[in-house]
Amino acid sequence: MTTHVGIDVGGTFTDAVAVRDGVPFRAKAFSTKDVTTGILAALDVLSERLDLTTTTLLPTVERFVLGNTIVTNAVDEQKYSKVALIVTKGFRDTLRIARSARTNERDPHAMAPAAEIVRRDMILELDERIDSVGQVLTPLQDEELADVVQQAVNAGAEAIAVCLLWSFRNPVHEQAVGAFLAENHPGIPFSLSSSLTPVYREYERTVTTVLDAAVKPLVADHFAQLADRLREDGLQVPVQIMQVHGGFLSVQETSKAPISMFNSGPVGGVTGAKILGQTLQRSRILTADMGGTSLDAAAIVDGELRLLPRAEVGGFPTSLTAVDIETIGAGGGSLAWVDGRGLLRVGPHSAGSNPGPACYSNGGSRPAVTDAAVVLGLIDPDYYLGGSVSLDQTLAEKSLIEHVGIELGLSAAEAAQGVYRLATSQMSNALRRITVNRGHDPREFTLVAFGGACGLFAAPLAREAGVREIVVPRSAAVFSAYGLMHADSVFSSVKTTPWSVDMPASALEAEFAELEATAQQWFDAEGTPQERREVYREADVKFAGQIFEVTTHLDDGEFDEEAKPRLREAFVRDYEKEFGAGTAWTEVDIVVVNVRVRAVGRSEIQVSTTNDGTGQKVAPTRERTILEPNAASPCVVNAYRGFTSTENVRGPLIIEEPDTTIYIPRDATVRVIDTGDLLITLDDCSAPEAIVAELELEGASA
Repeated sequence: MTTHVGIDVGGTFTDAVAVRDGVPFRAKAFSTKDVTTGILAALDVLSERLDLTTTTLLPTVERFVLGNTIVTNAVDEQKYSKVALIVTKGFRDTLRIARSARTNERDPHAMAPAAEIVRRDMILELDERIDSVGQVLTPLQDEELADVVQQAVNAGAEAIAVCLLWSFRNPVHEQAVGAFLAENHPGIPFSLSSSLTPVYREYERTVTTVLDAAVKPLVADHFAQLADRLREDGLQVPVQIMQVHGGFLSVQETSKAPISMFNSGPVGGVTGAKILGQTLQRSRILTADMGGTSLDAAAIVDGELRLLPRAEVGGFPTSLTAVDIETIGAGGGSLAWVDGRGLLRVGPHSAGSNPGPACYSNGGSRPAVTDAAVVLGLIDPDYYLGGSVSLDQTLAEKSLIEHVGIELGLSAAEAAQGVYRLATSQMSNALRRITVNRGHDPREFTLVAFGGACGLFAAPLAREAGVREIVVPRSAAVFSAYGLMHADSVFSSVKTTPWSVDMPASALEAEFAELEATAQQWFDAEGTPQERREVYREADVKFAGQIFEVTTHLDDGEFDEEAKPRLREAFVRDYEKEFGAGTAWTEVDIVVVNVRVRAVGRSEIQVSTTNDGTGQKVAPTRERTILEPNAASPCVVNAYRGFTSTENVRGPLIIEEPDTTIYIPRDATVRVIDTGDLLITLDDCSAPEAIVAELELEGASA
C-alpha cells in the first residue's frame, strides 16, 4: 500500500493526515512543548483510524512531510539561544541603527528601539576588511580570530553568527571563521551570512544571520529527538520539512538554515488552497486559517502565491524570500480581556493547549474565543473533537462574566456575542489588508476557510470582508497538514550581481549559469528524477535611483542581447502589477541587483477521494438552541452530522464534523460540491460601502 503522511504542529493542536491508496484519513492531538510527544500522539490517533499501530503504520510510509511552529514560536516569543555576533571592525551597531525608523508612529515620543536579538556585549569585532568589489583590504589575522572566538565562548555563546562587510562579494574571511569554528569548537553551531543569504543590504543580512543562529540549537535538539524516535518506530524514509518559500527540504538541508522554517505550517495551508483553487477553477483565492492561536491569511492571484523578497520575521526585515502571509493573534484560544480604557480586546495572547480555554476544565480561568462559542451554543460541549473531549459550559460562562461581563456590565451571553463580533472584525481587517489595501476587489475572490476554528466564523468573516463565496474543505481542521503532502521540494539560490542594460548580457548569463549548476547539484543530492526537475530564473530589478526592487521572472533559455528588452518589459509589467497602472518610471534605465534561481522538484501527488476516513456515521438532523452572534434572542436551528446535501440548504444551521464545526448564518446557503467540500454562498454579493470607497480611492491614486 502507498501511504503519504503530513503533520502540522500548531500552537494548540498537532494535525495529522494520511493518504493511503487514495483514501484520506485525519487526526488531531494536543500539541506539546517538546513537539515530539504531540506528533507521536497524533500519529497514534491516525494509526487507530487506519486500524493499525504507529509501529505498523510508519514502515509503510513512502513520504513524511512536516510543518511546525518551533521557529515561529521562538521568534514570536523572542525565546532565542544566547548568540554571539562577529562583525567587521566599526560595524558593531548595525543592528541598533537598523533602518532608523522605529515604528509607524508619527509621534517621536512614541517611538521605541527595535527589540534586542543579541546583546551588545555579545557583538564582537574583527579587524578585517573587504571592499565592494571583493578585494581584500585588511587581511584576517588568525591570532585575532582565535581571541574573538574565545571571547564568545567565554561569554557563554550557544551559537555564533558571522556577518562581515561585503562578504557576499568575497566570502573568504567568513569561510575562514567557519572553518576555525568547525575545527576548534564543533559543539557550537554557527551561521555565515555569505552561505545563508549572500545579498547586499547589511542590516537585513545581519538580522537574518543572527535569527538563524539563534534558533539553530533549538531546532537541532527537537529534530534529533524526533528523527531518532520515528526511526525507532519504523519510519524508513527521510522527514521533509516545509519552508517559508513554499517548498520543502530534507532535515539535513533544513538544519543548515533553520530560519527558513518560519511560518512552516501556515505555508502548507496556502499550498493546499492553491491546489484546491485549481481543482475548482477559481483563479483568485483568499485563505483564512484559524487555529488555536492565530489567523493566517493569504491571497492567491491568478493561481500564484505572492512571494516577498524581503520577508518580515518577528517584526524584523530579513533577506528571506517568503510566501506572503498576514498573521494576527485571533484563534480559538485567543483570550478576551478588557483594557485600561474599558474596551473589550481579543488576543494576541492565547490560552494554548495547556491550560487552554476555561471550558477545557484544565485550570484555565480566563475566557477565550472557544468559551464564547460554547456559550453562544455554536459548539456542542459534548461533541468537541468528536466527543473525545468534553467542555464545561458553566466554566465558560463564569470566565466571561468575571473577566468581561462585570467590567462592562454585560451578561455571559452578551459578553460572548461581543467577543465573537470583535474576533470577526479583527479577522476581516486581515483579509482587507491583503485585498483592498493592495488594490484587489474582494468580491472577485473565493474564501477557502480552514483550521479547526474557522468554520465558526467563515461566513460572517467573508461578509464583513466583502467576499460572497466560501469553500470549507471537508478536511478543514487538518487542511494545512493536507497541503504539506502536496508541496514540491524547492531550492533557492541567490547572489547579488549589480548589472545594467549597458553591460553585456553574457555577464548576467554567467551568473545564472553558476547558480543553475548549484541547483542541479541539489537535485542530484535529493535524488530528483530528471522528468520532475524544473528551474526558474528570477532577477530583483529596480529603476535607476530607486532604493528597493521588484522580483521579475525571466524567460526560459539563455539570456542574450535580444533578451534585454524582454527583461525590461517583464519588469515594467511586474512593477505596475505591484504598484498600479502608470506608476512605472519608464524613461529611466533599469538595474538588476540580485539574480536568483529557483529549483523545483515536482512531487508525486496521490489523488484522494472525498472519504474522510474517520468512520463517522451519518446521524439524523437534530435541533439545537443557539444565540446568533448578531441577534438579540435565542433561536432553534438544525444541527447536521454527516451533511451530504448537494442542494442549497438555507441557514441558520450548524454542521458538525468530528474535528470542526461550521456555522451557516441565516443570510447564507450551503451545499456539498463535487470535491466533497462545502460551498457557502452569501445572499448579497455587494461589498460594504467602506470597502467600495477604499477601492475607488485606490483606483484614483493609480
